Amino acid sequence: MERIRLEILNLSPSQLQAGSFTLVLSEVSGDRRLPIIIGMFEAQAIAIEMEKLSPTRPLTHDLFKSFAKSFDFSVEEIHISDIQEGVFYSRIICTDGIRQKNIDARPSDAVAIALRFNAPIYTTEEVLSVAGISSDDETPPETPAKEVKVRNRNSLTGLSTEELNAMLSEAIANEEYERAAQIRDEIEKRN
Repeated sequence: MERIRLEILNLSPSQLQAGSFTLVLSEVSGDRRLPIIIGMFEAQAIAIEMEKLSPTRPLTHDLFKSFAKSFDFSVEEIHISDIQEGVFYSRIICTDGIRQKNIDARPSDAVAIALRFNAPIYTTEEVLSVAGISSDDETPPETPAKEVKVRNRNSLTGLSTEELNAMLSEAIANEEYERAAQIRDEIEKRN
């Protein structure tokens, strides 16, 4: 399987989901981009490391780095390995020089960790063909159904309580906690 190297191009507030951010990764040897919607805390962890800021207390990703280094593990690379139903999957590839371990992670956490270890970020042609966009395009060729639903249902006021409860369960299952809080607040307003 051919690996395609990516680099961080941009991090900005999401147009699709309030309280979320869009992390845009760019193909190093090409013109395609891979936009990934991430949470506010992961965006903060990425931005802090990109700006080389030192928080007064270590963030979770800094703790991961300290923990790994104390056991002589380093991060070799990050691999955004799959996309299923609009959800990205990735792995952190670690080694102690003898053993190599693959750790499942959300891409946002994996990228935050890659920055802390100066590790390269890779993906596959399959992921880029499904979710990548050309730098000439303004919108992705195929927006995953999940994102369309979020975009069309950004206004929660017109939805039934049953629809809101279903969306709340889905948001929690997908670890979209900011979105879940918005939905919960709308449900509580009605009670």
